Amino acid sequence: MSDFRNQVALVTGASRGIGASIAQILAEGGADVVINYRSKSHRALEVADVVRANGCQALLAQADITNESEMRQMVNLVEKQFGKLNLLILNASGGMEKDKAADYAMQLNLTAQLRAVDIFLPLMPEGGCIVFVTSHLAHFYSQKPVYPIYETVAKSKKAGEEALRARIPQLAARGIKLVVVSGDLIEGTITPKLMQRQDPDLIESRRKSAGFLPSVEDFARAIVNAAGDRNLESGTTIFVGSTEW
Repeated sequence: MSDFRNQVALVTGASRGIGASIAQILAEGGADVVINYRSKSHRALEVADVVRANGCQALLAQADITNESEMRQMVNLVEKQFGKLNLLILNASGGMEKDKAADYAMQLNLTAQLRAVDIFLPLMPEGGCIVFVTSHLAHFYSQKPVYPIYETVAKSKKAGEEALRARIPQLAARGIKLVVVSGDLIEGTITPKLMQRQDPDLIESRRKSAGFLPSVEDFARAIVNAAGDRNLESGTTIFVGSTEW
């Protein structure tokens, strides 16, 4: 466990699942945590209680990351309370929702990710780290097979990753690095469950071929470790779970 004392971390999509676990582990390491959530305020409050139980500050920050106005309000909240941001964990993603516009996946997984970096960068001191959370299906998009139901997400997250990697020189000039953490299907998360509606055997067949599937805590801990590892070079990709299909 890295020492995150005197550091401020923001986790997008932190009210449940992987994001909530990331927030908890960061607080266990001593970080003050900005808990971003879109609508699940009761869940976000529970995460905040866990952070505070570890003796750290928790700032609840409601914002749809695809909404520029709400994102800028969140920046103002962070600046007012902490005056800085050391770690930006880009965890929130999606694109399989049925009630969204055709370009929603790109708006969320590409445009919103770049905007988050751009608007928070002025608050990030030298030594800061940005972590982009992705999946093997997205990271290896166009190189390995993708389940049809997930293709829109995979394509947009791959575009987001490539766009962020293009910012590495700009980030390096400010002493900030980018790390990518890519995961196999994660046990118990919503995405595999949605994918399984199209293929009922998907999770079990993937588990058998991979040998195991990472848990939410496995993945969250790898993300936090990557954020705190000062020996990692900018642009490094950390893989969690098997990368073979």
